[in-house]
Amino acid sequence: MKIQGKVALITGASRGIGRAIALELAQQGMKRLILVARDRQKLAQVAQEIEQLGTETTIITLDLTQPVSVNIAIAQLWRNYGPIHLLINCAGVAHQNSFLQTKLPQVQEELSVNLLGMYTLTNLIARRMASQKQGTIVNVSSLMGKVAAPTMSTYSATKFAILGFTQALRRELAEHNIRVVALLPTLTDTDMVRDIKLFRGVTPMTPEQVAKALITGLEKDKSEILVGWQSHLAVWCQNLAPWLLEIILQLAAPQKQQKPAYFRS
Repeated sequence: MKIQGKVALITGASRGIGRAIALELAQQGMKRLILVARDRQKLAQVAQEIEQLGTETTIITLDLTQPVSVNIAIAQLWRNYGPIHLLINCAGVAHQNSFLQTKLPQVQEELSVNLLGMYTLTNLIARRMASQKQGTIVNVSSLMGKVAAPTMSTYSATKFAILGFTQALRRELAEHNIRVVALLPTLTDTDMVRDIKLFRGVTPMTPEQVAKALITGLEKDKSEILVGWQSHLAVWCQNLAPWLLEIILQLAAPQKQQKPAYFRS
């Protein structure tokens, strides 16, 4: 994909991986970045950094779990700024907790944001991309979309679902000249890492490393972008020696905690 002169929409753009991707796209010559998140103040700070790089920005404060609001926002964006060439679904929420201590509202929130919110936005933009016969959609899954993690059961389930959703869309939208890509970072040094108990032996990557891996993957037309050697090793082990991976995960899993951890991007 050629990035220069294009328009991209990024959810979860106020911090973490979403913010890093926005800044990297600006450095690569993106014409306009549409930044979406719930925190307007943080979005404005990111927008200011991006505009200093010469890229135009639009910020939208939006709750992706509200379909009517999302529908109105996308219609207005398309009318005001023309086609969106690149959609990056980066917004997500997670609770870290023992499965036996999981609360239903936590599960509902993860499903609503990670899956239904992403589905609603993608559907609205993909329909418009299809009419233009061009576009690229990037769904941010996770290494946990390949290798499920103890204490992150619902989050892992949503990331597996995102990967399946991406694979289905890739085949279905190809006839409309729309590429659908999965980005699978390993544990990344964001607000999430500060709030959860780390898995022993796992070294977090930086958001900037993830963003650069995405750009490289888009340039090489990859359909799945695994980030970091730990991700490649874990998937290799999952495929060839799943019994060994089970032992490793048990040894690496965080010890039981009293208070559940939570993050949102």
